Parts: sequence; structure tokens; C-alpha cells
Amino acid sequence: MGSGTTYKAAGVDIDAADRLVNRIRQIVKPTLRPEVMSDVGGFGAAVSLSEIASDKPVLVSSTDGVGTKLKIAFQTGVHNTVGIDLVAMCANDVVVQGAEPLFFLDYFATGHLDERVAEAVIQGIADGCKQANCSLIGGETAELPGMYPAGEYDLAGFCVGIVDRDRLLDGSTITVGDRIIALASSGLHSNGYSLARKVLLEDGGHPLDTILPGLERPLGQELLTPTRIYVRAMLNLVRDFQVKGVAHITGGGLVDNLPRILPHSCQALVDRSTWELPPIFRVIQEMGGVTDAEMLRTFNCGIGMVVVVPEGETQDVLDRLDAMGEKAWPIGEIGEPEAGGPPMRIEG
Repeated sequence: MGSGTTYKAAGVDIDAADRLVNRIRQIVKPTLRPEVMSDVGGFGAAVSLSEIASDKPVLVSSTDGVGTKLKIAFQTGVHNTVGIDLVAMCANDVVVQGAEPLFFLDYFATGHLDERVAEAVIQGIADGCKQANCSLIGGETAELPGMYPAGEYDLAGFCVGIVDRDRLLDGSTITVGDRIIALASSGLHSNGYSLARKVLLEDGGHPLDTILPGLERPLGQELLTPTRIYVRAMLNLVRDFQVKGVAHITGGGLVDNLPRILPHSCQALVDRSTWELPPIFRVIQEMGGVTDAEMLRTFNCGIGMVVVVPEGETQDVLDRLDAMGEKAWPIGEIGEPEAGGPPMRIEG
């Protein structure tokens, strides 16, 4: 048979993918927990639960992406942080239910495989896994000619954690008088970027290397700040305190996410005067003329995680978070619901 048309000529370079897998092995190795039983490159990844499972183990899973924050990575050429975002969005969703993240898998898709870019992205994923103390046990690198513009890619992540059934957090024990504690975000995290890009880049026309008034870093660096991973802090609190509920403040902001953990018999009373908008949020609001209500439902506005605890444990929890390097403060309490009223009221 003649040489004919090849897969590589059609846009898929299998040799490049094989080289990438070999480099990934070294990136992944530091993330592996003792429960992992397989190596990168197999058809499936095996994890043993026999040494860590309780009598009533519950597996908790989450999947997410990074959204249009990826556009900032494409424009700046900085690709080693969005992988941290990918892990954070999934691992934070797992730990709010009291589960310890065990392992993570990623999906990386692009029109043309640039080994340098892919390796940087996966290094970021491994960095995020180390922060979350979970194993990066596998994934998929898909080269899809014609599916993506040149230089662009998409990411998806999948995380699985474990918790004893009796320690599963679902908010059902939250009651009137409990206190609400906020943990600071590191920035926009991975939500609201469509609005942020419209205000700052499209309408504002600001280059990403510009240091805008009110900011201390170039805009690109500010927008690429990785999502904070709260796994170690949350597992520490759940182990030693009577944590009743935890909410990850992602898409929908505080307005949509805190009510997700509240019983119908409760209303969250949040005092808006207890914190100031961090600089990047103030810049977006002022430059875009964005209303307070729109800000609170689009962005985390400086709060990445919320914890509900009994009143008597509030100060001890705050002290513990401070000792772990987390900026945290009380933002409100749980009250009686209003007839026909919303599950949360923000005042101040």
C-alpha cells in the first residue's frame, strides 16, 4: 500500500500525545495518595477504598470547568494557573459536604495539541491537586481539528471524595441562632468572567498589561489569580467543630449559594457592612455601572466560602481559621423565616 493520507496530516499527532503522556507521569507522581493502585496511561484508574472507608462510606462527586476565564489565559499566554481553578471548582464543591477529596480526572480538548501549553495546564492541575490533597489519577487529552480556534482549548474536571454517612453535611441541622462565617476569596475565582471581560476589556478597552487605578498588578495577573482551595481548612473545621453547613460561593454569588444549604425553617440574615468589596470588584462595579444586586448575584464579591456554626463556637472557629492563614469574619446569623419571604436577606 502507498503512504496515503495520514492521521497527522488530518490534524491529529499521536506521537505528540504519547510524548505528553510520558511527561505527565512525572507531573502526576507527587499528587498520588497511597490508595492509588494504577499508573498514568492505563484504560482506567484504580483506587482502593479498603484502607480509608468507614462502616458507612459515602462517595461525593463533582464536575466543573473554568469558563471564559480561559480567554484570559489565551490572551496572556499564561497557562499554568487555570488548572488550579479547575481543581478548585470541583474539590471545593466536594468538601462543602464534609467529604475528603480522593482523586481527580481532567479533560483537555484542543484543535491542535501544543505540548508546551498542555503540559503547563496539567502542571497547574497537579498543583491544585496537591493543594486539595487529592490524586490526579487520569484524564483525556483530545486533539479535535476544526473544533476550536487556533491557540484555544477547553477544560473539564471531575473530583470524587469520601465521607462517613453520619458526618455528611447537608445543612439539615442549621437552626435559628447559628452564626454565619465568611472566608475570603482570592479574587474573582472562576465566575462572572463574561461580565468582567465585557466591562474591562470589550467596553473599557483596557489591555491586560494595564495597571488600572485601584489595582496593584496588571489586569491580566489580577484576572488570572487562581481560585482559592479551601479543602484543608474545611476538613480541619469539620473534624474539630460542630460545623452545620458549608456553601461554596460560585456562580450566582452569595445570593444563590447560601440558600442552597438552608432548611425551610430558617432565613439567613447577612450584614453587608461587615466587609468591603476587594479592589477588582470595585473596579468592575464602578467602570461598568453594575448595581449592588447584580454584583452580589454574579460575583463572589470577596467571599469564597461560607460556614454555619453554633453561636458558642464562633470565636473558636475564627481563631482556628486565622491560625491556618484564612481571612475570615462573621457576616450574619440564622433567623426565623418571614412568611412568603426570601431564604436570605442582605442588609447594611
